[in-house]
Amino acid sequence: MRTLNLLAALWSIVSSVSAIQPCKIEVVDKSNGWPVPLVCLTTTSETSFVTDNAGVVAFDAPEFMGQETWLTVFSHGYELKADGFGNRGVRFTPKPGGSFKVEIERKQIAKRLGRLTGAGIFAESQKLGQFASWKESGATGSDSAQMIAHKNKLFWLWGDTNLPAYPLGIFDTPVATSALKPLVSLKPPLGIFYDYVRNEKGMPRGTITVDGPGPVWLSGLISLADREGKEHLVAMYSKIPEMLKAGEYGLAEWNDETSRFDIIAPFWKRSAAEPEPPKVIPEGHPATCKDANGKSWLYFNGPPTFKCAATYEAWKDRSQWQGIEAQKSFKSVHGGDDVALASGSIAWNNYRKKWILVFQQKFGKPSVFGEIWYAEGKTPEGPWGPAVKVVTHENYTFYNVQIDWQLTSPDEPVILFEGTYTTTFSSNKIKTPRYEYNQILYRLDLDDAALKPAQ
Repeated sequence: MRTLNLLAALWSIVSSVSAIQPCKIEVVDKSNGWPVPLVCLTTTSETSFVTDNAGVVAFDAPEFMGQETWLTVFSHGYELKADGFGNRGVRFTPKPGGSFKVEIERKQIAKRLGRLTGAGIFAESQKLGQFASWKESGATGSDSAQMIAHKNKLFWLWGDTNLPAYPLGIFDTPVATSALKPLVSLKPPLGIFYDYVRNEKGMPRGTITVDGPGPVWLSGLISLADREGKEHLVAMYSKIPEMLKAGEYGLAEWNDETSRFDIIAPFWKRSAAEPEPPKVIPEGHPATCKDANGKSWLYFNGPPTFKCAATYEAWKDRSQWQGIEAQKSFKSVHGGDDVALASGSIAWNNYRKKWILVFQQKFGKPSVFGEIWYAEGKTPEGPWGPAVKVVTHENYTFYNVQIDWQLTSPDEPVILFEGTYTTTFSSNKIKTPRYEYNQILYRLDLDDAALKPAQ
């Protein structure tokens, strides 16, 4: 027994001594020195590492330690110059406990700030002993964010959500809150702490129930005051019994006591008499605006397809809903064909004294649904000027873009926007570890000379 205990102790010592200490690789934007998240570094044996929100990789491949190693460097919208064979990468000699820095050139206008949702946001840094206090949310993938200020907090909700125990573990809308100004800085590394509504096991849970099969999605999240001044957090729900096809629409309201959305009333159910949904529905990302007479209006989508008076009573009254014929294509400042709209988000910007639009292109290049554009207008309803491309992806999708105007000051020349990063709707079969099916945040500096053609 003593011999066995001694052997076990010796094995423990040998194992701890022989464990390889990672080599830190840091990727930064050559133009400003900021960390660059979502950079893939691949060896000649096709072993890949992806930078976290701190722009860091913990390189721990034992077969390459101590010898000159090539890393192919790839990142959407960022790149290194190609060599004579067309390869883009760097050589370095990794050493246990060592460090190496890669400077990469940004080729798009917007700056990638990092991932907002999912697991392991600072995982690579944590392997190196950094960001030890960062707490995991319990969600590994989050689709299509919505966010609005309500009762001195930001309320966030998402669509179908992956959990550690099962893919797409939540089909009925998880909800979280955060501080009104959750970002310490507007440059990386960054992260937002979400206080999720959780179940008895401490995991994020769904917040709305609609009878029947299929997920329940919420959209058009907005906080509206009634005629007595009471604030209501409301949204439109859609029940999805078939793949990407709604079977029911209705209105829902947040209940503080149950931490759930209560159904106010359905306003459409698929039937023989009404097989298609109404065209005017309160879905999408919201914006409010006062007209020349001082009346406040609520808009949804970008460009808007819906408006009503910005009151709780008008939102509930379908007879007050108005449809808007939204602009569906835009002149490109880069020339060529007009840019077709997939979906977008609008916000007022006090620095520009204009309404701004960030939108996803339909059938773009090099990605079919991953090209993001910027345009400006004098009113929420347009007309909208020419558009400039601000984000690009290589055969990857970036959809349901939302301007996070609550996270910045309207007087500053900075806006932030996020979207869902996924291979869905692309031909790409290689999913980016940790980043796939999550929200990624970008920063756009409105005083950037590259935006002038759109202003």
